[in-house]
Amino acid sequence: LAALCCVSGAHAYGRQIALHHSSTDSAQAVGVPSAAEGAVQDLPLQGGGFQRVLYTAARRETKGIIVMFPGDTGEIDIEKSGRVKNAKNFVVRSDDLWLDRGYGIVLVDALDHQSMRGQRSSAEYAEVTKEIIEFAHRQANVPVWVLGTSQGSIAAMNAAAHAGGTQLSGMILTESVSILGGSHETVFDAHPGDVRVPSLVVANTDDRCKVAPPSMAQSIAQSIRHAPTTVLTVSGGTQRTQDDCGSLTPHGYYGIEEKVVDGIVGWMQETQNRP
Repeated sequence: LAALCCVSGAHAYGRQIALHHSSTDSAQAVGVPSAAEGAVQDLPLQGGGFQRVLYTAARRETKGIIVMFPGDTGEIDIEKSGRVKNAKNFVVRSDDLWLDRGYGIVLVDALDHQSMRGQRSSAEYAEVTKEIIEFAHRQANVPVWVLGTSQGSIAAMNAAAHAGGTQLSGMILTESVSILGGSHETVFDAHPGDVRVPSLVVANTDDRCKVAPPSMAQSIAQSIRHAPTTVLTVSGGTQRTQDDCGSLTPHGYYGIEEKVVDGIVGWMQETQNRP
């Protein structure tokens, strides 16, 4: 079983917690279901075009809504029916876990079915994220978080950096791209110094993705210098593809989804309960 513990000691950027998993976790790897069907919305954008999002309500009383930015190119191909064609990414694959815990989710697709690589830290995309967050608030009068994974963490950081003071309850970054690679941008390009909401940086010690090394988690946390920031370390996962940065690997929390989600939810609830 996972053990959640607090590491004592004062840090300028916040505190650190850890979740560790034994090697038996890999035997519990889950399949890759399609995302739960929900309400599709095409948000009109200034200058034309639209941003497609998919909102799925929680399965019980809604505690909050999480805006999910997927990794890689960001293309998850949300169909008008609500079906998600590319359901391998962690934020898509874990939808049932969030819904069962009382959190609605807004899945964000790529703009115009084009790769989002190199665009997520831009001022133009920051304006798009504002529209997405406003959409989330219209679904229910509950707290809203942003969560990004891998390349999607760049989008989440940019969104939090440009959100209004009361728009977000927090930001969650998972296996964040922090080393410059093919997209020519990292979370450090997305204005971490402008983030003003409680933040969580999740890093898997077994992640072998070269552009998202777990050793950079502390540097990411330190860059968010104007907000309380926590580092959550996890371990484990199953490698089902040769690409170390793929979704079905420890980088994508394949096989340890539930324990990672529980760790994030625990932080969210604790943050909400702070005076």
